[in-house]
Amino acid sequence: MTDHTGYWLGMSAWLNSLLAPLWGLFRRKSRKQDAMSADPHFNVLFVCMGNICRSPTAEGVFRKVVTEMAPELIVQVDSAGTHAYHTGEPPDPRAQRAALRRGIDISEQRARKVRAEDFHVFDYVLAMDELNYEVLVQQSPEELADRVRLFLDFAPALGRRDVPDPYYGGAVGFEYVLDLVEEAARGLASELLTNVPSTSGGKDRGPVS
Repeated sequence: MTDHTGYWLGMSAWLNSLLAPLWGLFRRKSRKQDAMSADPHFNVLFVCMGNICRSPTAEGVFRKVVTEMAPELIVQVDSAGTHAYHTGEPPDPRAQRAALRRGIDISEQRARKVRAEDFHVFDYVLAMDELNYEVLVQQSPEELADRVRLFLDFAPALGRRDVPDPYYGGAVGFEYVLDLVEEAARGLASELLTNVPSTSGGKDRGPVS
C-alpha cells in the first residue's frame, strides 16, 4: 500500500501557510466585537498611510494609556491606512520591537484600509499627519468631517502637527514616534474623560453626532 503520509503533511503545511493570516484577522475581529458588546463610550480610529508603523503604534500606546489613566473608560480602538499597500500584514518589525521595549505588544495587529463605514462607526478618526488628514476629509461624508482630526492636536505643547513617518529611517525614528504618540495619547485620554457620557444626562460625547 502506498504511504501518503508525506503528501498529507505537505498539504497541511500549505493550508496552514494560507490560513495563518486569516486567523490573525479573525482574532483581531473577535477582540473588536468584544469591545463593541461592552457598549463603548467612544470609538477611536488611528490612521496613517500604510497602517504598519505609526497608526498601529498609536493604537497600542493608546490602549495602554487608557488602561493606566482611565480604566473606567470603555473605548473601542482600531487603526487603518489611507492606502492598501500592506493589507493583512503585521506592523513593521521595527515598530513592534520599539513598542515592546515600552511594554506594548502590537504583533497581533493586521493592516487594513480605511472603509466608508469607519466615518460612521468612529467618533474620532485621527490622522498621523496633514497629508493623511486631507485624504480622510475628502473621503468622509461632509456631515461627519468634524470627526477627522490630527492626532497631535491633542498634544499642543509639542509644537508640531505631524507624526513623522519612520519607515525609511532607523530605530531612532521609531522611538521618536513613540515619544510623540505617548504625549498625544495622554491628551486624548484626558479629553475623553472630560466628555464621557453621564448616566444622569451630563456631558456630551465630543464629536459624536
